[in-house]
Amino acid sequence: MIEVQGLTKRYGARSALVDVTFSVPRGQVLGFLGPNGAGKSTTMRILTGYVGASGGSATIDGFDVFSQSREVRRRVGYLPEVTPLYGEMRVEPYLRLVCRLRGVRPSERQAHIDRAIEACGLAERRGDIISRLSRGLRQRVGLAQAVVHDPAVLILDEPTAGLDPAQTRETRDLITELGRNHTVVLSSHVLSEVQATCERVVIIDRGRLVADDTPAALSARMREAGAEVQALVRGEPDAIERTLRGIEGVRDVRLHPVGDGEHAVTVTSTQPDLQDAIARAVVGAGLGLRELRTRALSLEDIFLQVVGDARQPAVVEEPERPPAEQTPAEQAPAERPAAERPTIEERADEEPETAAVEPPEPRADDHPDEEDPDG
Repeated sequence: MIEVQGLTKRYGARSALVDVTFSVPRGQVLGFLGPNGAGKSTTMRILTGYVGASGGSATIDGFDVFSQSREVRRRVGYLPEVTPLYGEMRVEPYLRLVCRLRGVRPSERQAHIDRAIEACGLAERRGDIISRLSRGLRQRVGLAQAVVHDPAVLILDEPTAGLDPAQTRETRDLITELGRNHTVVLSSHVLSEVQATCERVVIIDRGRLVADDTPAALSARMREAGAEVQALVRGEPDAIERTLRGIEGVRDVRLHPVGDGEHAVTVTSTQPDLQDAIARAVVGAGLGLRELRTRALSLEDIFLQVVGDARQPAVVEEPERPPAEQTPAEQAPAERPAAERPTIEERADEEPETAAVEPPEPRADDHPDEEDPDG
């Protein structure tokens, strides 16, 4: 469904992406993970046709992102980090405007709107003014505009940014539900969000792809490289640390007193399983072993280890340079996206009749002989 090969983005001598390659099969929910400034938003904007690339290729459903961007945008729903909503409009008229800009047939628009509203839990908010909605509900409207034209692919850039915990959970559940019927690329730096919603994880750091696998497979790889064992041990702290550091394969020992002469101990090893060796050493030294377990690695552990192991010379997330300062190559690609916000002056409770954007060029499926009640 999505194929990215050698994607590179440069701004002069600075690089935002360096030879990024990955693919997303139809129906998969992919987590695109990385720290702030890693190149996530750059990749999302390239895939959705908002900016061009300096090198490499990208296709969505077989269509080239650069030379067939109109066909690509018909198949993609995009939720940018800052959702492009018209606060003065009401929910349903806004979605009708998006349908019109997306080229949905007039006779099918209401059905598309109804499905998007139902899917995003906005049935009771059709007539509400967008600016008066809570942040979580506005995010639902943003998701509705991304799915209203029934795209095959959803690209969501930091969809829970700025939401409170309850809103984050609701949005995460909604994304999981939408993933049943769409191929989803979810860009985020929130590890728990990716772990809860994604079948596969791509980790990008400083513009370079450093890992690509399922969370379970990444965790297994980390376990093979080493492990973290937690124990509760009674005894003198110096004796505990000396005993544990004497075990072959132990890389680090951390102690934290918990009272009554007991210490919570964390042992980091370079071997996958040291529980037996730790138990023998502790008991053999006359120390009291109260508890012993290997801690399962979380996605956060994996992320920190992968990123730490793959540090490269810094590249930068793209700066927003004014057009006058951009080179022709930087300005070249990216037709204007159909969902880009025009300027409108209509009242919030009225259906807009015109918008300050050029209407989409006629296409074979636009049916120009069909009367458009919205235009």
